[in-house]
Formats: sequence, C-alpha cells, structure tokens
Amino acid sequence: MEQTALRPKPMPGQEPGGSKPRAARHPHAAPRRGRKLRTLLLGLFVGAVLVLSGVGLGTVGATVIGMSRLAELQRQTERTPPSSTRSAPSSLSPSSASPTPAPAPPTAALGVEAVDAEKAGALITGVHVPGPGFAAGLVRGDVLLQVGKARVDSAADLARAVSGARPGKEITLTVRHRSGGYQQLTAVPGIVT
Repeated sequence: MEQTALRPKPMPGQEPGGSKPRAARHPHAAPRRGRKLRTLLLGLFVGAVLVLSGVGLGTVGATVIGMSRLAELQRQTERTPPSSTRSAPSSLSPSSASPTPAPAPPTAALGVEAVDAEKAGALITGVHVPGPGFAAGLVRGDVLLQVGKARVDSAADLARAVSGARPGKEITLTVRHRSGGYQQLTAVPGIVT
C-alpha cells in the first residue's frame, strides 16, 4: 500500500491499521517517588532528633534544679556549728546528743540569671518562666542597676540585694534596657524551694 497525502505515515512504534494506543509511560515518576521517600525519611529523622534533644534538655533542667537543691543543703550544713568533740555520756541516746538543725529561713529569689555587666550593674542572661522577674517584665539583655534602695554594681550585689528582700513584698527594680532606655519595674520576689 502506498502512502498518499490522505493517509499520514504511522508514528514510529505504532502499527498501521488502527491498533489500540498504549498507556503513556511516565519515566519521571520513579525519581519523584524516590525524592518523596527521602523527604519523608529525613523528616522522621529530624523529628526524632528534636524529640530526643527535648528529653535531653529536660534532663539537664532537672539536674540543674537538683544541683541547686544540693547547694542549698550544703549551705545549711555550713551554717550549723560543728558538734563538740567531747564524747557524750553513755546514758544519752545518739538522737539526744546532737540537736537537729533548725530549717533555714526562706530566701527571696527573682528567677533570673545574671553576670557582671561591662559597666555598673548586673546583666540579665536568663529569665525563668514563670517567675517573679518574668512577671515584672525583665528580659534577657536588661541590666539591673538598683534593687529597692540597694545599688547593684555586680551580679554579687544583685544576689545580696535580692536575698535581703522579703519574699512576697514588692520591690522596685531600676533597669537599663538593651535599647538604652531606663525603666522602673515592680517585682514580688518568690521563695526558693
């Protein structure tokens, strides 16, 4: 059969005579599936790392809280006077020979972490949420200049001034913000437990 202008030539791979068209092949579908699978696996891996790091941070936080409790216990033992070196009479029981130390009075806390500032003051490096400092409006980067009537020249001065405050009683804080502006805030120190 000869080709004429009325009958076009068949496309390569097609049989003349009107055979059924084959389903279109998608050669690009396999790499796309591979990319989707890689993306899914990467997402699962990143999610697992984030969950595990959160658990690790929680453990570190619990350790820090436990360490502060340990430091408080050490301070209590340092405050108690050393027991006398005399031997107790045999008629006394061991529990009556040494008096039990009285619990330490509650100390006030602002719930902030601070270091010495470049100039005068205590630079706030962390604010505990929730906490008295957070409730008062302190943010990281603020410099505390005065607590109540006590001037703050260093982080040690801040610790002394806050420990001298009464828990539950309002105190005025003079703060220099990172932007350079000054502000007076009111805070209510909490109790360290």
